[in-house]
Amino acid sequence: MKNLLFTLLLSFLITGITAQDSCSKFYPLEEGSSFEYTNYDKKGKPDGTVSYTISNVRQEGAATVATFDMKFQDKKGKDVFESNYSFSCENGLVKVDYKSLFPSQMMQQYSEMGLEMDISGTDIELPNDLNVGQQLNDANVTVAMSMSGINMNVSVDQTNRNVEKKESVTTSAGTFDCYVITENSTTKTMGATIKMKSKLWLAEGVGMIKQESYKDNGNLISKSELSAYNK
Repeated sequence: MKNLLFTLLLSFLITGITAQDSCSKFYPLEEGSSFEYTNYDKKGKPDGTVSYTISNVRQEGAATVATFDMKFQDKKGKDVFESNYSFSCENGLVKVDYKSLFPSQMMQQYSEMGLEMDISGTDIELPNDLNVGQQLNDANVTVAMSMSGINMNVSVDQTNRNVEKKESVTTSAGTFDCYVITENSTTKTMGATIKMKSKLWLAEGVGMIKQESYKDNGNLISKSELSAYNK
């Protein structure tokens, strides 16, 4: 269970899926749009895929809310697990609902097992008006769990989120002009602290093109690249 929760948190926090819409330049708000990313290990070998499909788009007051269905497969093509999450877009600013990272069905199953879970945090935000040198707001999420008198907390803090530069990047899906966003992340769980740095290549009208994660000492941990998309 700990590994599943940790994977859910990191898979979202290091990933920005995107396409153009009247509200957001980056996040897709069209039902049926789909995106596939190929993950690579530190040696550059394929290490599985993550697929996203926008299953629902709806209006909630002045905000437009989109739901993403997410599927993880390992390097052999075997399904690992499926999940979903949602975000809202209002006045050109995207915010993520952290609680939606944990689907209601999964939450119900854990509740029936006697697990109590409390999720809190500061939404991650991505504005339309990105500029080189811009500093973006920090974000964090904390999951407090309790079961049979045993408590466990998992927290992820995203800091030093900066728009570093613009550059062209090529993947198997094509060549794209991107903003490069850098950030630091600190994950705390079970008495352990994991510090990482990441780079995100983000293209208007398509979204996340490439993402790389590094150890605190600068050594590459993994990367993910857009390998197919349909919108």
